[in-house]
Amino acid sequence: MRLVIARCSVDYTGRLNAHLPLATRLLMHKSDGSLLVHSDGGSYKPLNWMSPPCTLTVEEPDAESRAAGVIEHWRVTHAKSGDALLVRIYEVLHDSAHELGIDPGLQKDGVEADLQRLLAEQVDVIGDGLTLVRREFPTAIGPVDLLLRAPGGGTIAVEVKRRGDIDGVEQLTRYLELLGRDPHLAPVSGVFAAQEIKPQAKVLAADRGIRCVTLDYEGMKGVESGIPRLF
Repeated sequence: MRLVIARCSVDYTGRLNAHLPLATRLLMHKSDGSLLVHSDGGSYKPLNWMSPPCTLTVEEPDAESRAAGVIEHWRVTHAKSGDALLVRIYEVLHDSAHELGIDPGLQKDGVEADLQRLLAEQVDVIGDGLTLVRREFPTAIGPVDLLLRAPGGGTIAVEVKRRGDIDGVEQLTRYLELLGRDPHLAPVSGVFAAQEIKPQAKVLAADRGIRCVTLDYEGMKGVESGIPRLF
């Protein structure tokens, strides 16, 4: 990756036209060919950029640009659309290149798989006396996240989400209709479990006879969440 801090102006031409007047900016040229133009603000989002597949060529400025103080032209052209990004460099304040190697990618904490695993180990969060039948219980329309056995007979189908919305309730409803036809599982009730459940989803779940459970992920991991507790 090449990092250049320069006084520059930027013009984008193609499906739309955009202009960045002369200012000091960070130019980030990645090994995939992409170029990102950043300012010292606006959080993570670049002011302008060109995504791959694209090529960068360095050109000598024309007479008009040289007269204005430009020392170099960077032209980045997209291979498919033909869109172009022209960076006019007036002064280079910093120029460095770094080999970052292969990135392993973002490993998310608190995804649905983590919630499902923790809940399978702590089914008492759903209710007392419950036992786990299986995670990812297979059905003809997809796997149920958790299937639990109730102490008095019957089973409980649990749908686990990070953020619960109406679609998740509808999904669980379809599972319940299908599982309820199996005499070995019936009667089957449903639990919609999520870290956050939208009000509309709670209303729909109540109308369908589905119980909602809000999950404390940090607490389930054994980490204090900072939420005051009575005990």
